[in-house]
Amino acid sequence: MGKQLPILPATAQPAETPAEKFIYSRVFCQKENPSPLRLMIEFLKSRGQLPITPPDMTDEALDDWAWVHVALQYDRARKPIQVFCFRDRGTYQDGFEQEKGQFLEALTYYDDVDASWAADSLKKARFNLVTRFDPADITDEGYDFNGWILEFYQDNCDGIVQVDGQGFYSPKGTLIVDLSAPPPEE
Repeated sequence: MGKQLPILPATAQPAETPAEKFIYSRVFCQKENPSPLRLMIEFLKSRGQLPITPPDMTDEALDDWAWVHVALQYDRARKPIQVFCFRDRGTYQDGFEQEKGQFLEALTYYDDVDASWAADSLKKARFNLVTRFDPADITDEGYDFNGWILEFYQDNCDGIVQVDGQGFYSPKGTLIVDLSAPPPEE
């Protein structure tokens, strides 16, 4: 009988790292353009928040209506919350149309006044503000910070809030369409 030899790989194999998981939240807004970042920053400060902007952020960028992405921190020891603006035209237009279509499709499974109102709001949306953060690196203060960002755009841009794993919220902060469970059966 032959001697059994151990089989070893020719090169070291890298250990697989798990993909980062994010929580996304959105405000689908009916206003034509989002407010400049400076107005949101001032709003956050008025709510007791201390947003940390990127070091290379200029005054011109803070006053730009056509912004598409910013990373805002609520704590230097934490990862920033990524804020994107997807519009019905220009940069991220395809992302806007894809997300709008996805949620309109999901809302077709609900037959109630709130779901109809949410669908109407989506149909009228001109842009959506998307926030993204790592749930493993966020504190209660970070959730509050994210909530204030959503509230600013909901109030100032005639929007409806959607949070992944939860659903759509009324302007008063009440969950009106629960997307955490499978849709109701017909």
